[in-house]
Amino acid sequence: MAGRIPDADIARVRELSPIADVVGEYVTLRNAGGGSLKGLCPFHDERTPSFHVTPARGFWHCFGCGEGGDVISFIEKIEHLSFVEAVERLAARARYELHYEQGSASGRGQGGVRQRLVDANRSAAEFFAAHLADSAGLLARRFLADRGFDAETAAHFGIGVAPKAWDELVRHLRRAGFSDDELVTAGLAVRGPRGLIDRFRGRLIWPIRDLSGDVVGFGARRLEADDDGPKYLNTPDTPIFKKSQILYGLDLAKKHIAKSRQAVVVEGYTDVMACHLAGVTTAVATCGTAFGEDHVRLLRRVLLDTTDAAGEVIFTFDADAAGRKAALRAFESDQKFAASTFIAIGPDGMDPCDLRVARGDAAVRDMIARRQPLFAFAIRSALADFNLDIPEGRVAALEKTIPLVARIKDVSLRDEYARRLAGWVGASDELAVVRRVRRAAAGEKPVRRRLPDRPDPRDPALQVEREALKLAVQRPALLGPAFDALDPGAFSSPAYAEVRDAVAKAGGTATAAGGEGWVAAVLDAAADDRVRALIRELVVEPLLVAGEPDVRYGAAQVARLRVRALDRQISELKSRLQRINPVEDPDAHTRLFTELITLEKRRRDDLENYLGGS
Repeated sequence: MAGRIPDADIARVRELSPIADVVGEYVTLRNAGGGSLKGLCPFHDERTPSFHVTPARGFWHCFGCGEGGDVISFIEKIEHLSFVEAVERLAARARYELHYEQGSASGRGQGGVRQRLVDANRSAAEFFAAHLADSAGLLARRFLADRGFDAETAAHFGIGVAPKAWDELVRHLRRAGFSDDELVTAGLAVRGPRGLIDRFRGRLIWPIRDLSGDVVGFGARRLEADDDGPKYLNTPDTPIFKKSQILYGLDLAKKHIAKSRQAVVVEGYTDVMACHLAGVTTAVATCGTAFGEDHVRLLRRVLLDTTDAAGEVIFTFDADAAGRKAALRAFESDQKFAASTFIAIGPDGMDPCDLRVARGDAAVRDMIARRQPLFAFAIRSALADFNLDIPEGRVAALEKTIPLVARIKDVSLRDEYARRLAGWVGASDELAVVRRVRRAAAGEKPVRRRLPDRPDPRDPALQVEREALKLAVQRPALLGPAFDALDPGAFSSPAYAEVRDAVAKAGGTATAAGGEGWVAAVLDAAADDRVRALIRELVVEPLLVAGEPDVRYGAAQVARLRVRALDRQISELKSRLQRINPVEDPDAHTRLFTELITLEKRRRDDLENYLGGS
């Protein structure tokens, strides 16, 4: 065992470890004035920075949670180390050799537990990297070359290969002075029936580093078809590696993220490499697990993600069902960011690595530049499961997506997306959708009411339909063939549509003479007693016109019905246009836009020809 570290060495370690530099490896710091720096506290969740560092005094303090101390205590707390281990960690960072009392020197085998595991991982990374260049690395080099990665790129990311032998790494690390327990604890070896064997064999290896740059784990990809193991194999959770708390590439990306206020979250190690080579140096990836709350907290510290400092987090997912599911999960994580969140999808669903191989660096940069808000993507992904061209599909889509929109915490943003939802679905009453979202956000459960057999005669939205039907049964000659030519969709009320069907089955208004015989014919054509009761109601109800109605009054009612029907068609068409990307599907967009222009012209003509003189 190593002896006590002399006070002089501890003081020297503090001197060689500027607190702003050390803390800055974990937290993005900004000038707070008065010689102080501030950032988001790494020890509790916050949206306004209350964590302060004073470089001149060598201290840090959080005014939110009350934690504080010097550079050693910071490392103790954030890395969960003892005092001695924290000093040893900082000494290694500063390349300072500690001298222990009782005559014991800090040799390679005498560091703290964490440092021993870090040293073992570093030695393993060097071992893997060295084998990439020899015969064992042939398949790995071919894999990298096929994806546009050369030897210089492999060296930059520290990529290596694990030999196929059962225990080559174990034997190498034993010779370097590491014990079997250390190799198992570090996740580099597993215990087999005949002793230790390498965890990674015959695989391409990516070293995974923490924020300070220490190798704490590995990601490994299968290279040979006869390897019956999983395609990707990662270091298990160890005292220094928690996959839910680490992001691959963040050690390389953190300065770029802090400077640009942007983080790009991709799905794989090769995607991180492709992005960085293409100039998107803010790319990071999870390590064999879904993006979760610990990742959010980690990124927020690096982004300095505060309510008064706008930033961006861009997720890249495939456009398939799995990607849509991942986007919905990210929708939940988004609520924990103050930054705006987006999603970027490559053309033809290509990920950044494939896109770079197929179309070059500029295509990767363009993919990120074409990002779209994550909220919009998640909502529209949910809408993709419904046929929005039919009423039933629109109703079902609203039932599915209103609770989704209601989960948006920002009130103003929630209302805006409620309005957009109305447009995407083609709902005619935008405010009704906004009100439903607000009620859902307040926790009110939707009340399902049975539709009445007969519509409310006082409903202003149905007044035109009711007035036209009163004319149809009372004074059919005033409507003539124009009423019979109306599109079936002109009547939005199902009950009124059934009355219209009865009028058509009775012969229509084109030749109807009116009177008791006409009413009797319409009643006989009605589907059931419920419709007959409504017809009798319409027969005796007074018309809304002052004085005697004439042909112009009848024409005006028909025209209004046609305009209302066209309004619904135009709204639905605009909704379909909003759901089509003009860049990805220009032909469909042009066709629908031409159809829209035609419908709007018909509407103007109806207003001019039929309503202008009414």
